Amino acid sequence: MSGDARVRLPERIEGRGVLLKRWRESDAEAFATPVTESAEHLRPWVAWVADEPLSLGQRRAVLAKREQEWLDGGDVALAVIAEGHVVGGCGLHRRGPGTLEIGYWIHSSFLRRGLATAASALLTDAALGITGIDHVEIHHDKANVASAGIPRRLGFEFVGEQPNEHPAPSDAGIDFTWRMSRGAWL
Repeated sequence: MSGDARVRLPERIEGRGVLLKRWRESDAEAFATPVTESAEHLRPWVAWVADEPLSLGQRRAVLAKREQEWLDGGDVALAVIAEGHVVGGCGLHRRGPGTLEIGYWIHSSFLRRGLATAASALLTDAALGITGIDHVEIHHDKANVASAGIPRRLGFEFVGEQPNEHPAPSDAGIDFTWRMSRGAWL
């Protein structure tokens, strides 16, 4: 079953003071608030924010597409919920046999509270608990020093850099890759 795309990724993970819950089409309004409020903070580093602001209909369509992708055994996009608020988003993305990549962003009002680190640790636990997943990666642009702290704090190994074909406005265009293997994590 190694790398089998039919195995659904987890839709709910809880611990370390956060709840990670799969976004659904019906969550479009809840998703809009943290993205809209953090758009200027995220825009330099997150390429998809270039499309913001989205209308409610467009946001529903995006979430419906993500929901269908998950139902089909693809990636999972999750809300990060802490302190009773949606404080960001994260996800697990399939990157070939045996590999999942973690992505994350946090609302600008909730930065430097360890929420991205907590979410990434939960995602690493969940990913490496899936049969056939051998390692998890975190990618970020070389210029995004804040994002580098998360894999470093979690003990991920820096494995290299490569050109980023779709850089965000403040990116250097060089993607750093960090990796955690099942044996090293567990």
